[in-house]
Amino acid sequence: MKAADARAMTIDQIDDEVLKLKKEQFNLRFQRATGQLENTSRVRVIRRDVARLKTIAAQKRAGAPEPAVKVSAAPKAEVKPKVAKPKAAKPKSDAPKSKKPQSAKSRKAGAKKTAAKKSK
Repeated sequence: MKAADARAMTIDQIDDEVLKLKKEQFNLRFQRATGQLENTSRVRVIRRDVARLKTIAAQKRAGAPEPAVKVSAAPKAEVKPKVAKPKAAKPKSDAPKSKKPQSAKSRKAGAKKTAAKKSK
């Protein structure tokens, strides 16, 4: 539901719509719990609609003036989709990868293991 549609409603109509959406949200929660929910995005849409309606109802109850509607002077031009360019292959070097420098502690442990193997 769009905000403009909700602003055209009375407070009673908004409350009825919120109640209807809450019931739908309840049913969607059960569907999700039982694994029957197919349209998972509907949960988010309902949650946001409830918040939007509650916000507008609170504004109307407080007597706040309605926000001005933005009117665009010219329609937006179409946006062309970007085409991904193929990436150039990186040349592989024949040199082996360098190992991380070992800490003194791990060097000692490695030396002990090597010494133990040689003594066997």
